[in-house]
Amino acid sequence: MDWKSSLEALKDSLPEGEEVTGNVDDAGKPSSQTQPRLDVLLDRKGRKGKDATIVAGFTLPDDEVASIAAMLKQRLGCGGSSRGGEILIQGDKRRQVLDLLLAQGFKARII
Repeated sequence: MDWKSSLEALKDSLPEGEEVTGNVDDAGKPSSQTQPRLDVLLDRKGRKGKDATIVAGFTLPDDEVASIAAMLKQRLGCGGSSRGGEILIQGDKRRQVLDLLLAQGFKARII
């Protein structure tokens, strides 16, 4: 029995009418068991020597990543963007970004 047939057997065993819950716990924050660890790193390549803080490792949909990026930019008072599951924050703000992500319930580390 391969893994595909095992998954098909499990799918049929779910009770009717019950919905599978998402990645959010009771407080509305992402669950730390399902969200992988985020990497916060400093990048200077292709930016004419200017610093940029990158947050990589999101598995959330792009619209949720964009809302997290908006919150970070607003709280830090700086520019940035989000695309492809990554957030770019202008300047070397690794420590502040890490503190804000940890306060939101994410697991993160500085690389």
